[in-house]
Amino acid sequence: MKNVVAIFALLFVLTSCREKEPIPIKNNGWSKERSVDFNQEINEREAIQIALFLDHHTEYKMTQTETGLRYMIYKDSTGNIKPAIGQQVYLSLKISLLDGTQCYTSEEFEDEVFVVDKSDKESGLNEAVKLLSVGDKAKLILPSHLAHGLLGDLDKIPPQSILLIDVQLNNVK
Repeated sequence: MKNVVAIFALLFVLTSCREKEPIPIKNNGWSKERSVDFNQEINEREAIQIALFLDHHTEYKMTQTETGLRYMIYKDSTGNIKPAIGQQVYLSLKISLLDGTQCYTSEEFEDEVFVVDKSDKESGLNEAVKLLSVGDKAKLILPSHLAHGLLGDLDKIPPQSILLIDVQLNNVK
């Protein structure tokens, strides 16, 4: 019995001390360059969709940021309290797709509350609230890379969705 245990112990030591061979990575034609091209194609397609939307909605006089966020402050409170990174913001929201499909409203839940640039909220929404003062109302268009990206939110927002958001900044703490 001792010999059997010794043999198993020896086999264990011999097999566990060997370097493992690397698992070959299967290249199925996807590369960094292809990823860049794919993302550029999505951005170009979404830019066309947004341009067509704005051509049909001439009442929206949008300003575009470097990231691709489009915003229009339609009720300027002339307030001077703007949120800063790390502050809590309280918002009323209506989130829709460009085709008008309503996804979420703050009527379904209390004010949306999050910490600016310190939460998992859409990066486009984080960017937009820093442009607003308490009391301002704005319309936002978030390309998918500033919203929920390639996957959507796995609930009401489909993958690669451009969002139209009506937002009011109610308070900052």
